Parts: sequence; C-alpha cells; structure tokens
Amino acid sequence: MPIKKNSKKSKAEKPKEDSLVLQTLRGMKDVLPIDQPYWEQVRRISERLARDYEFSRLDTPIVEFANLFSRSIGEGTDIVEKEMYTFLTRGADKVALRPELTAGNCRSYIQHGMNLLPKPVKFFSTGPVYRYDRPQEGRYREHYQVNFDAFGEQDPILDAQIIQLAHRLVQTFGIKTAQMQINSIGCQICRKDYKELLVNYLDSKKTKLCQDCRRRIETNPLRVLDCKEDKCSQVAALAPQSVDHLCEDCRNHFKTLLEYLDELDLPYIINPHLVRGLDYYTKTVFEILSSAEEGKGLSLGGGGRYDKLIKIMGGEDTPAIGFAIGVERIVAEMKRVQAKPYKAPRPKVFLAQLGNLAKKKSLKLFSELEKNGIFTAESFGRGSLKSQLKVANRLKVEFTLILGQKETLDGTVIVKNMATGAQETVSADKLIDLVKKKIKADNVVVYHNN
Repeated sequence: MPIKKNSKKSKAEKPKEDSLVLQTLRGMKDVLPIDQPYWEQVRRISERLARDYEFSRLDTPIVEFANLFSRSIGEGTDIVEKEMYTFLTRGADKVALRPELTAGNCRSYIQHGMNLLPKPVKFFSTGPVYRYDRPQEGRYREHYQVNFDAFGEQDPILDAQIIQLAHRLVQTFGIKTAQMQINSIGCQICRKDYKELLVNYLDSKKTKLCQDCRRRIETNPLRVLDCKEDKCSQVAALAPQSVDHLCEDCRNHFKTLLEYLDELDLPYIINPHLVRGLDYYTKTVFEILSSAEEGKGLSLGGGGRYDKLIKIMGGEDTPAIGFAIGVERIVAEMKRVQAKPYKAPRPKVFLAQLGNLAKKKSLKLFSELEKNGIFTAESFGRGSLKSQLKVANRLKVEFTLILGQKETLDGTVIVKNMATGAQETVSADKLIDLVKKKIKADNVVVYHNN
C-alpha cells in the first residue's frame, strides 16, 4: 500500500530557538545585596592587613595559557586532570580559566623582571578562580580567593610571619575558634626517599583505597594522605610520616619555624598527614580549619612554601611562600559563628525635593553636598514630601534639607532638625557651611536610597 507523503511539516520539525534560562549555571552563584556586607568585611580587612604587612596589590588575567597551570600545579593533581576549564581560542591558543592565583603571580614576577626588586617581594591578590569540580559545601565552580605571596626569602621567620598573617586575618573576620594545622613535607632531596617508603606502604594497602587513590599511588602518592574518603583516611592514619624523614636542612627549618610560632603564642597543631593538593609545595605547609560540628572542620584556606616554582617556570632560583583563603567559605563561617559584617556609615543629612523645578536644582545641590564631604541620602523620584520624610526618619538622619518650588525661586533651603522638628530657612549659598557646622562632618560615604 503506497505511503502518502505529508506535505505539511509537523510542529516538531520546525526549528526552535534556544529558550532563555533565567538561572545561574551549576556551580555558579550571585552575590546578593543581603550578603554584600560580609563580602565587604572580607575585602576591607584583607586590604587593610595587606597594607599593614606591606603587600603590594597585583592583579593578573583570569585567562592564561593552559600549560602555565599544568606545569606549575602538576600534571597528576586533581585540578589539572579533572578540574580545569580549558579551551582553544580562535587563534588556536590552548588557554584556561585560572584555577588558582599563585601561578599567575609567579608568571608576572618573571615576565616583568621583579626579581630585581628588594626582597622579599610581597603580593596581595584577590578575584575569581574556576574549577570544574563537583559543587559542594562552600566550593563553587566559580569561587573567590584572597591570596598572599612573598618571593625571595628562605628564612623560616618569613614562614612564621605568613602564618601569623593568615591567623590574624581569620581572627579579625570574627572567626575566633579556627584551627591552624602545620606540617613539613620536605624538599626534593628528602622527599624522594620518603615517597618511595610511602609508595611501598600504599601498595600493600591498595585494595583498601578508593579508585582515585589507587591511581594516585603512581602519579601523586602524597595526595592519598589528604583524601577525604573514610577508608583512605584509615590507611593514611598508619602511613609513614614526612616529618620523620626530613633531611637536616628541612628538619632545622621546621624546628626553627615552630620556635617562632611558640614565641608568637600562636596556637597550632602538627598534622603529619597534611600535604596540600598542589605539586609545587616544599617544606612548610599549613591549613586553617573551621571548628565545624561533628569534628569535621571545613578548610577555610591554606598554603605553604614553593621554593622551586619560579625556577621550574623559567625564572631564577627563588624561594617563596604564600597562602589563599576561600571567600565563600569564610563568609559561610562568619555567618555560622555570628561574626559581625561590615556596617556602612549612616548618612546624617537627607535631601528632599518637591516639584519639577526643585528636582532639577536638587541634583546640583546633592553634588555640592557630596563634594564637600557631607553624608547625604536622597530619594529622587519619590513624589510627596511625606513619603520622603518617612525615608529620612527610617534612615535616622539628623537633618533634612527641603527644597520646594518657593525655595527654588527664592534661592533658599529649609533645614529641618529631625530630632526636635525645628526648621530654619537659610540662603542656598550659606547652606554648605551651616550644615558642616551642625554635623561637624569632615568625610563622606555617599548613600543612595533607590
């Protein structure tokens, strides 16, 4: 029986435009206004302590050549093997979204000849990093870090200062019960013998390890010690410890560091299984853990020495140390322990206007108030004077400046004391001096109420 051809196309055959998805990608998030006071607190404290410890701001690109990270971080690390966002540009360059900040800072240090600067050279960096990892508590595919790096000094006193800075940073955020864990993983010389000993032990326990850790025995055995799987943690608990197999130089370095920390009265715990997840670490490594429930502290940040990284990347032999904190985890911990967020200064003056002519003049008046360092709030666009005064009362300003049709024509402004209700009319050209005298303000943070 012949099959009749349907000349009309079905709806399913018609091409469809991609629908607009009004949500963030998995592992990405918006930082909403309600959370910004916590983020602002982290930014302000980090920048202030960076100045106090003489760290200079360095900003590097989000996109770099992919091999910058594969060579510096390590081919066998989880970041390079599974978590990097890599792609080809139209010019066929293989690039990656940065998964961390230190590698880019090292590239910048070499590229711009900063080895000629007085040592140590200290950098403070902050910004987003990207890891295509399974989203989990406090870990997003796009997340933000605050990073401190210091180049050119191998004395353990710098290790102590960096650890002191990390401790002070977290304490100043209001996280008073965070725990500092420290270890030494040795240098390339003593770590070679330790790795052989560790691999022999892990081989004997291979059947008890997770699939990733079985693979790590060949590529990055130290990472087995850092695995969060329960069965791997049990194996790691009885593994040989790096601190027992340090060369004389590494042993003396670690011993001196601990003496400095004791002198500072800085609390710490030696964790012999702490290794960190990047290949470039040498000698000192440390991590800051939250005091979370059930004894499972969440990592808030960490770091250590990377004395050979600059040389591996093509620069001269340069000792270095640094650390990073994760902003999302810090903010979550601040909320958990009820630490105080940043509190913006309150405006002391509110500018109210009534009528079209007054609206035009009020823009210029607002600009003059702002330029003269007077805390000023406004509610441009609100119609009635009553509704504007409600906003002024809610903001608890000391004075409201009222500009209406009559005042605009007369070149005057009404100054209303919000506490007493008393009003006085003053000439517009004397207003700035009068307001300054009344509120005794020297500085301004302008507040816009929209």
